[in-house]
Amino acid sequence: MLTSTPDLKTLAQQTRSAARRLAALSGEARNQAVGAIALALEAAAPEILAANAADCAAALEEGLAKPLYGRLKLDETKLRGVIAGVRDVARLADPVGQVQLHRELDTGLVLKRITCPLGVLGVIFESRPDALVQIASLAIKSGNGVILKGGREAVRSCEALTKAIHQGLSSVDLDPAVVRLLTTREETVALLGLDQEVDLIIPRGSNAFVRFVQENTRIPVLGHADGICHLYVDRAADVAQAVAIALDAKTNYPSACNAIETLLVHEAIAPKFLPAMVPVFQSAGVELRGDDRTQALVGAAIEPATEADWATEYGDLVLAIRVVDSLEAAIAHINTYGSRHTEAIATQDDAAAATFISQVDAAGVFHNCSTRFADGFRYGFGAEVGISTQKMPPRGPVGLEGLVTYKYQLLGNGHIVNTYSGEHARPFTHRDLA
Repeated sequence: MLTSTPDLKTLAQQTRSAARRLAALSGEARNQAVGAIALALEAAAPEILAANAADCAAALEEGLAKPLYGRLKLDETKLRGVIAGVRDVARLADPVGQVQLHRELDTGLVLKRITCPLGVLGVIFESRPDALVQIASLAIKSGNGVILKGGREAVRSCEALTKAIHQGLSSVDLDPAVVRLLTTREETVALLGLDQEVDLIIPRGSNAFVRFVQENTRIPVLGHADGICHLYVDRAADVAQAVAIALDAKTNYPSACNAIETLLVHEAIAPKFLPAMVPVFQSAGVELRGDDRTQALVGAAIEPATEADWATEYGDLVLAIRVVDSLEAAIAHINTYGSRHTEAIATQDDAAAATFISQVDAAGVFHNCSTRFADGFRYGFGAEVGISTQKMPPRGPVGLEGLVTYKYQLLGNGHIVNTYSGEHARPFTHRDLA
């Protein structure tokens, strides 16, 4: 007898049901589940790496863009790092059941605000199979269910990783339905329509992709569309230090959203800084594009920059350079062209750094360090579900704190509002409790 496959709405309802059971578990039980996932990933490492190698081979044949290929590749070293991140998540404080407010409204009438899971997350990402593991582990830790949709280019990797995660969950008697993988483009569109079953959508991918998600769902969306980051080399910068910071911020992982795309240089230090940095960057294989003043200082060593370069996220070994008149001009450029992701200043002038940090509009603003530090793992979050550039929290790299909400609990003993209104209204005590 043939049986039909449940539709996506039914599957999402099953994930919600599994998430409710997960949320009812103790923090210790959820930590055990995260630890079991790490063990299962280690045991399945050969299969995971083989699946990723097949994805990478197919991607090369199909001419996948270089930045996407860089995010797709999952070698042994990277996988070990991913598994270490899972174990770091297990060691984090439990975000569920935390009392944020404990207040007596009147004798015997006590209010609490307590953190709780969001419910079900829908996460859609391009290329990066490691994101699947990070998000799944954070979801389990925070008591949430998660429906994952990876890109077509990573389907084998995602299936192998999900299989291992399910084995880990089953080993501690948890319903594997709490983590679900989708594999088709049609399912992506269907997922965006599940506003009764899914509580938050997290897209991770290109500008066009994120905007498509934002424009085609009624579900709240957490994420960022662009990653146009800058380093400003101030007139008071240490040249050698600034060159090293810029090189790391561009070349450490050029396809990352926190890699710099534009370098701004104060005109007073440009004659010293640019001749020092250009050969270093060219030796590292970086294509440089500069404005007129940059070209005047380094000759024909670099290509001319156009207006379009200031608004471009290359995701590759390409860097635009602009000489600016002042700190204020650098800030104005960043606030015009930046994506509110991560911005940095290199300077030994603390007053200039303070001005930059206070006036630049971004989720992360750094002084004398690489923009590549904008990362949930490096911040000590264990992992991240994504980076948000919106003004409302959570903002920046989003870890566990972005996956919980809260509810108010009010415990009384027959109390009624009428007692506290009218001519002889009883006053509230509003006394905070320990």
